[in-house]
Amino acid sequence: MDNVITPNKLAHTWLEDTLALLFGTLMISFGVVLLRQSGALTGGTAGLAFLIHYVTHISFGVAFFVINLPFYWLSIRRMGTQFTLKTFCAVALVSLFSDLHGHFIHIDQLNPFYATLFGNIIMGVGFVVLFRHKASLGGMNILALYLQDKSGIRAGKFQMAVDACIVTASLFVVSLPMLVASIVGATLLNLIIAMNHRPGRYAV
Repeated sequence: MDNVITPNKLAHTWLEDTLALLFGTLMISFGVVLLRQSGALTGGTAGLAFLIHYVTHISFGVAFFVINLPFYWLSIRRMGTQFTLKTFCAVALVSLFSDLHGHFIHIDQLNPFYATLFGNIIMGVGFVVLFRHKASLGGMNILALYLQDKSGIRAGKFQMAVDACIVTASLFVVSLPMLVASIVGATLLNLIIAMNHRPGRYAV
């Protein structure tokens, strides 16, 4: 007789999803603040928003929100309405919180290398929270999945190419030491996601 008990799959409630979006975006946006104050950046759409912020002095929140707008149509087609709605809310919250944190906290002394690494770690945990509740921060990830479906271009390779372009462009706006720290930090971020968000690992 099999005594192994298989856990029932329980969907997240709307309250759990709401709190996850709130807590996850608070963590990611605080990581953004640490990266911004240290003069670092990261990959993907957030990295592009950092570049625009450093070059034009437009706030990161505004740049990040606007950059994501064209991707929602692809998200509806590829991921569905519910995922897209959660992603839109997550992007809006990160855009808002990343500009609001400065009104509540001021850091007088900050080691830029420590801030870059710790900021990416915080962001990685925040991403896992969002992914576990069927949300994301949209952008290049959605485009990569869409192109993989339509053209056969591997999503991972496309994302790597985009990140390589962002890193190359960043050579003109950030120092070489901070660029190296940014690459190490982005690697940590993706490692956290890879270790903690695998398909089929969780019941929900």
